[in-house]
Amino acid sequence: MSFEANITHAGPLAGRVVLITGAAKRVGAALAEGFHAQGAQVAIHFHHSFDAARALQQTLDERRADSAILVQADLLDFAVLPSIVASTIARFGRLDILINNASTFYPTPLGSITSDHWDDLIGTNLRAPLFLSQAAAPYLRKAQGLILNMIDIHGRRPLLQHPLYSTAKAGLAMLTRSLARELGPEVRVNGIAPGPVLWPEGGIDESLKEEIVSKTLLKRSGTPDDIVRAALFFAIDAPFVTGQILAVDGGRSVGWCG
Repeated sequence: MSFEANITHAGPLAGRVVLITGAAKRVGAALAEGFHAQGAQVAIHFHHSFDAARALQQTLDERRADSAILVQADLLDFAVLPSIVASTIARFGRLDILINNASTFYPTPLGSITSDHWDDLIGTNLRAPLFLSQAAAPYLRKAQGLILNMIDIHGRRPLLQHPLYSTAKAGLAMLTRSLARELGPEVRVNGIAPGPVLWPEGGIDESLKEEIVSKTLLKRSGTPDDIVRAALFFAIDAPFVTGQILAVDGGRSVGWCG
């Protein structure tokens, strides 16, 4: 990651603690590295990806001893959600930033949707962020902290054949604004809505990639580092910003209605 060059034992987030869901891989791992590079201690939440999470923890601890922990949990298991926050507090004694990054994503064409799809997509993308935020709120209030929700530009304009996913992300956008009202003035709550930054793990047709990129104003896809930079802006340089959702999409959503 490009943020490795900025690693320091003291930085703007020194002494701060960040909990990131879905932090073992992809954008979550990039966020963990980026916030760690600015001095933060990191709680790496994961579900199944133990090997990737452990490797990330070891990398961060090699750079700064005892600066990262692992927190394993299924975000669909409602009963364990408070324990994710509790584990972070037990280890570090505080919580300054919660990043609700974990997400499930797959098509659910109308006519094929099941209650399991509903429970999975709404549960991971909307219910878990709500109840994690609720569990974290008392600690974030004490720290004058921050919640960052990873949304999606398709929470604003629905993605074809993804009605459940799009609905969940639209709900997360409203939750972001609602929590900003509920938790102010002590806690800031903002969101990031990525566009074409990382392609689905299952792959995507090259012609579709080209079509999507061609609809961005910058005519290129982004990278996880673009998301990290936006997240660090909210964490470090935006103390008077709350209730806002920043599209990091190369201009993909310019001109969309809604």
